[in-house]
Amino acid sequence: QVQLVESGGGLVQAGGSLRVSCAASGRTFSNYAMGWFRQAPGKEREFVAAINRSGGATIYADSVNGRFAISRDNAKNTVYLQMNDLKPEDTAIYYCAGREVYFDNRYFDTANDYAYWGQGTQVTVSS
Repeated sequence: QVQLVESGGGLVQAGGSLRVSCAASGRTFSNYAMGWFRQAPGKEREFVAAINRSGGATIYADSVNGRFAISRDNAKNTVYLQMNDLKPEDTAIYYCAGREVYFDNRYFDTANDYAYWGQGTQVTVSS
């Protein structure tokens, strides 16, 4: 199995930018489709962005499309989420997730599609 560790969260003012990272270890990272999810206090976990294992295809939630960008570096076993023009409603714990794939190059935008999760990193956006 793969182990996922997020980093890079913090406190930022509205309109600012932040990049969170997720480092993977334990298995061949390039065999994993990856995703980012978030959970705000009192709310359910929601999809943010996903990327296929090659990095050639991505998908975003409507709420972040045009502001966030997911990318990956398979040589560094890391997936990133660049967050720009942050808003207070982006405040949440951000989780990365991984799913091992073998014969396709899809991305996945549902939490149930993922078997592996990190511990999360807190992102707080002040107004």
